[in-house]
Amino acid sequence: MNSYNYREIFWNGFWRQNTGLAQLLGMCPILAVSTSFVNGVSLALATTLVMAVSNAAVSALRNLIPYEIRIPVFILIIAALVTVLDLAMNAWLHQLYVVLGIFVPLIVTNCIVLARVEAYAAKNPPLPSAVDGASMGIGLLLVLGILGSIREIIGTGAIFAGIEMIIPGAHAIHVLPEDYPGFLFAVLPPGAFLALACLIAGKNWLEARQAIARTQQGAGCAPATHSG
Repeated sequence: MNSYNYREIFWNGFWRQNTGLAQLLGMCPILAVSTSFVNGVSLALATTLVMAVSNAAVSALRNLIPYEIRIPVFILIIAALVTVLDLAMNAWLHQLYVVLGIFVPLIVTNCIVLARVEAYAAKNPPLPSAVDGASMGIGLLLVLGILGSIREIIGTGAIFAGIEMIIPGAHAIHVLPEDYPGFLFAVLPPGAFLALACLIAGKNWLEARQAIARTQQGAGCAPATHSG
């Protein structure tokens, strides 16, 4: 177990193979729930919890599951965890549960969750698998948090709308002047596609700059040659 580089596993899930910016998985919840910061982050946290626990559970049971029926068993494990989460949110965070609606139970069908269970947890020990699931979920949290913030601020001029559903007494913060008329396009589906495209372009730009910097650094460190 010590042979696993947990920092590399985390960075791979958080950035290099980010589910929303690199793999482009789970686009339906990413685009539909990111109308506000609170909604996006809440669903991302729920998904992160399911991914981490389901990865660990599948990894622990992987040698007991016949290969031929592994996918139905994986889905059954994920569905059981999502059911527990769904009931818990309905009991303790009912207002938020109502707002998120069908997207909480639909975590079962989210291709991000099943993809990591099949691609990583079914082949590795529990702890690295849990780290992998958590890092993928945190990467999703990054995307939904930024995307929700951008759309909410441009669309309404405020942020943290609905925070009172989680923290009683809290309220939204006006980032732009209170007389800001709002920009409806930002909170509609086309605005979600445009904002996500900008985030993907930003990630690609950063990685391209890093690649150029590494190339230049490598060229600068190359030994000089002298002609006779």
